[in-house]
Amino acid sequence: MLMQQRLGLKLAQKPVFTQSLRQLVKLLALNKLELKEEIVQELEENPVLEINTESEPVETSLEQVAEAEEARESERDAESPGEAFEDIDLAAFFDDYLDASPRGPAPELAVEKVSFETFLSKATTLTDHLNWQLSMTDTSEEVRAASEEIIGNLNEDGYLTISLEETAQSARVSLIAAQQALLVVQEMDPLGVGALDLQDCLLIQLRSADASNGVAGMIVRQCWDELQNGSHLEKMAAILGRPEHHVKIALDVVRHLDPRPGQRYNATEVRTVEPDVEFARTPDGSFRVVLNEDDVPDLRLNRGYRALMKRGVSTSEVRGYIRERYSSAMQLLRNIEQRRQTIRGVCDAIVKRQTGFLAHGLEQLRPMMIKDVAEEIGVHPSTVSRAVANKYATTPHGVYELRYFFTEGVQGPSGDAMPLILLKRKVQKIIEDEDKGKPLTDDTISDMLRVDGIHVTRRTVAKYREDLNIPSTHKRRQRA
Repeated sequence: MLMQQRLGLKLAQKPVFTQSLRQLVKLLALNKLELKEEIVQELEENPVLEINTESEPVETSLEQVAEAEEARESERDAESPGEAFEDIDLAAFFDDYLDASPRGPAPELAVEKVSFETFLSKATTLTDHLNWQLSMTDTSEEVRAASEEIIGNLNEDGYLTISLEETAQSARVSLIAAQQALLVVQEMDPLGVGALDLQDCLLIQLRSADASNGVAGMIVRQCWDELQNGSHLEKMAAILGRPEHHVKIALDVVRHLDPRPGQRYNATEVRTVEPDVEFARTPDGSFRVVLNEDDVPDLRLNRGYRALMKRGVSTSEVRGYIRERYSSAMQLLRNIEQRRQTIRGVCDAIVKRQTGFLAHGLEQLRPMMIKDVAEEIGVHPSTVSRAVANKYATTPHGVYELRYFFTEGVQGPSGDAMPLILLKRKVQKIIEDEDKGKPLTDDTISDMLRVDGIHVTRRTVAKYREDLNIPSTHKRRQRA
């Protein structure tokens, strides 16, 4: 095989991810609260930007901003023609501005105010709760170090995510000390933390209640596969050699154990949601998109820096700094406006396609795909996906996430497409109304939907049921 090197030219097209495009992609994915934080940060870092406090129209395009600033400068020049701009020592001004050292004398009485965060309560985490108990436990230094290592490697459910060998190595203690530390942690509240798996978690809780050697402990140790698969009492009773009513009582004890003891100290914090848009009803009964931007800072370019760019400054460093900051500010203003127009275009398409839902409610929701909206407004599907990410809309029926309106369609009873979310709700309603003693199988649910004109297979029904966290027919029968 002959190998040789050669030079050649090749033409190819590929997307170039410029800095401006990166910023646009970032801004597009931000919701209203995140956008305000981003703007505040830009105001702190870029002195060319300032908040527009005047009641004047906002220039959106690069040309409009430049023309407006030039018009303002012309007016200012006409008002003060005798201003001697050359007499200002700009180099000294910028050196002073860019100097990080404090300027001016310190105030005589510098009273430090108490931060408002001092009065805010903080939820106790599982790690905090266990470390507090460890601080009151009398143990050796090796066991304490291993216990801290174990507590630091518990997941949200309270299970240990590393082996005892890794614990001993990380804490630089012996394996015996790590084993003793594990027993110390497993005796802490909540019971079950420090378990290696679910079976170990249940046995720890039973051991604390002196029930690990009883029928309940025997079920967890000897009938673990049957317990997970929901086998009948007869099979478990035959394995254990115990009466069925004893096994039934013990099963009730096992079912009341906590499989995720750490979750009680890892509760998800309430998330603040502020709608980005509103689908407002007009007097004629139609709907229009209203962007919720009342408290979003309105930015503009600082006039003083615009004047410096127009007339020139004394040093190249100062000119380069102003030019770079001015370009960055213009880029931000342009991308914020592009974000606004994209979100409005996507929301206009939602209003156009989901008028029935806005007027009458969830039953009138229609299937809608991201790619269809992207083709309608002339953007890439990923742009639409970012535009609706983590954003909410106020509707006449409540606040909904914008992604909620995008759902696949299935064959409906009248021959048209039916939203997938409505089909799942229908499956859930059928299961809720079933006879608890004789739960419906997936085949039966599929036949019931087929009678209503909805043709889905048994496997599809099973998938929807799993998405809704509904157990199988066999497990529902056992619970009943």
